[in-house]
Amino acid sequence: MVTLQIPIDDSLKKQADSLFSSLGLDTSTAVRIFLNASIENAGIPFSVKHKDVPDSLQEAVYDSRYRRNLNGPYSDAREAVKSMLEE
Repeated sequence: MVTLQIPIDDSLKKQADSLFSSLGLDTSTAVRIFLNASIENAGIPFSVKHKDVPDSLQEAVYDSRYRRNLNGPYSDAREAVKSMLEE
C-alpha cells in the first residue's frame, strides 16, 4: 500500500472533511471512491466544465475580448458611470 500526500489549502481541507463527515465518510475514503470511480469510467467521473453563464454576460465577455461594442475612453469615473446608466 502507498500513501498519497497532496498539498491543499487548510480551508479546503476543513470544508471537505466537514462535507464527507456529513456523508459518513472520512476524506481518505472519499478520495479512494473518486479514484475507483475514475478508473471505472476511464476518466473523471463527472463533467468538468465552466458554470453556466448567462448569455448577456457571455456576450459582454466576447465583446470585451474582441473590442466590439465598447464605449469610452472616459475622462473620469463619473463619466463612465453616467454612460452605464444611459439607455
